[in-house]
Amino acid sequence: MGGSRVKQRNKSQMAVVVGMLVLFLGLTLEHSVAHAQSRPSGAPSATLRIRQLQVAFIGSGAIGGGTLRFRGGSYDLTVGGLGFGGIGASRLTATGSVYGLSRVEDIAGAYVQIREGWAIGAQGRGTLWLRNAKGVTMRLATQRKGLQLSLGADGVLIGFKQ
Repeated sequence: MGGSRVKQRNKSQMAVVVGMLVLFLGLTLEHSVAHAQSRPSGAPSATLRIRQLQVAFIGSGAIGGGTLRFRGGSYDLTVGGLGFGGIGASRLTATGSVYGLSRVEDIAGAYVQIREGWAIGAQGRGTLWLRNAKGVTMRLATQRKGLQLSLGADGVLIGFKQ
């Protein structure tokens, strides 16, 4: 009988830990969504087009590249990320505006990304919000092809293609 009490106590403790973890992740995501979606001030400083392959099954991953157009120049970028939320796979094309970019070097680095979207066959849409520590903010509209339901947050690394 003592063994079953220990097992029950371990299950209860595990449930508390999981509950606390879910609460922490929920609060973190809520704060990140509010921060990433905050309305940028001023006119866009650049435009961006990204092409990615996204795969998700609770955890998610994405890899791809893009083109930044900034002050008359065109810069090839690499884009990759890991996160959580969603299920399925899709090819994604995202285009939109970049705010707060004063030097081209500031586009490179780590971003918090909040994403939502869907894809069924050749039909699919969504939105990406990204923000880095240098104050660069992006709002990108997506077109997706594949079979995916996407709602989550990611850490994204953007760099210059060599």
